[in-house]
Amino acid sequence: MPKRLSTRRPEGRDGPAFRRFPSLDHAGFRQPEARNPPFFSGPGKGPQRVAWFSRPLRRRRGEHGQAAIERPGHRTPGDGSQGTGFVLVSSHEDLRAAARDVSATPRPDPRKTGRLRVARMKSRVALGRPAGEMQNVIVIGSGCAGSTAAIYTARASLEPLVIEGMEAGGQLTLTTDVENFPGFPKGIMGPELVDRMKRQAQRFGATYRHGEVTRTDLSSRPFKVWLGEEMIEAKALIVASGASARWLGLESEQALIGHGVSSCATCDGFFFRGLPVTVVGGGDSAMEEALFLTKFATEVSVVHRREEFRASRIMLDRAKLNDKIRWITSTTVAAVEDPSAKTVSSLKLRSTLDGKEWDHQTSAMFLAIGHIPNTGIFRGQLDLDSEGYIVSHGGARTNIPGVFHAGDVQDRVYRQAITAAGAGCMAAIEAERFLEAEE
Repeated sequence: MPKRLSTRRPEGRDGPAFRRFPSLDHAGFRQPEARNPPFFSGPGKGPQRVAWFSRPLRRRRGEHGQAAIERPGHRTPGDGSQGTGFVLVSSHEDLRAAARDVSATPRPDPRKTGRLRVARMKSRVALGRPAGEMQNVIVIGSGCAGSTAAIYTARASLEPLVIEGMEAGGQLTLTTDVENFPGFPKGIMGPELVDRMKRQAQRFGATYRHGEVTRTDLSSRPFKVWLGEEMIEAKALIVASGASARWLGLESEQALIGHGVSSCATCDGFFFRGLPVTVVGGGDSAMEEALFLTKFATEVSVVHRREEFRASRIMLDRAKLNDKIRWITSTTVAAVEDPSAKTVSSLKLRSTLDGKEWDHQTSAMFLAIGHIPNTGIFRGQLDLDSEGYIVSHGGARTNIPGVFHAGDVQDRVYRQAITAAGAGCMAAIEAERFLEAEE
């Protein structure tokens, strides 16, 4: 939050009132110094930038060395919000001109609208804390849980560092229409939803870095996280690393991943336009994959090891109404042909009732049989159950104080975008309270 500083009215009683830093000129910046353009120095340590705000107070971050000026009655370019506007400037001359323009703008009663404020914001190489500096919070994972945790911790001025992982955005980036996330009556594409969450977190100061955490040391604080060969320290850690697709474990399957065997119909379905394909699974993910593939394939076969399906009633009914979908139940996949040709030509299926085997002609196999929690780097440190899910110790807490869980890395029951987002909120609040208690 900006510090409370002295105010004055440089333009008379009708002019704007500024909260100003000591030794700043009437426009709000110190006189230019040759050693630091385009950054401008203010009080305290390091380069500074300033921003004018009018009520309702809204923080805006411009490019480094620029000032964001908000004033009533203007619309922010590219922003749907009403009643505010801002101008980005990068020189003293532009700033003074913008300040004069603000001064000339008729203003409502300041008792109702509040006075213009100058907020100090430290300029950084990237939003958030500089590389090599102790982090307040590191969030591992950038799906719904991770980005929601980033939004809440960023708004608490904790400047979180989010490590995206190799599957940036999590499982939602592999889905098409998301129809059950509140606030989108017409639905929203999964990749768009996670991108909006990311941009929202970045707006409040979260930093996102691409890469995968290779190991961790949670034996003492500060916690140590390795991003490749780089070691980063943090006061608190939120684990939102999610879960990865589960495979059948067949040698022929592994040989053909990327050559007709896939866990993402959204990613690869287009390549099989006009061909028959097969989906393995019986849950909502399998129904969604099958329905999506009907847009491209001539026929979609759903293979499930049981007679009953785990999918929700609405998803199952929707799939059964599609004439392109064929159902093969009480059946498992014994092998995938043909690894030597580096292409899928057929599946060897086996009945779970009598063990009978037969060949099923298909051009691709899409797996939708569940996920494995991405907790391998925490084995021997965090309490995990038999399948690798984090064991909760109440709320979002783990067995290690200062380490919190969020999303599918702990949730084996609900596994929804909205529950993951809620879990991210819980973890962020727990982390904030944990750090506050130490001050």
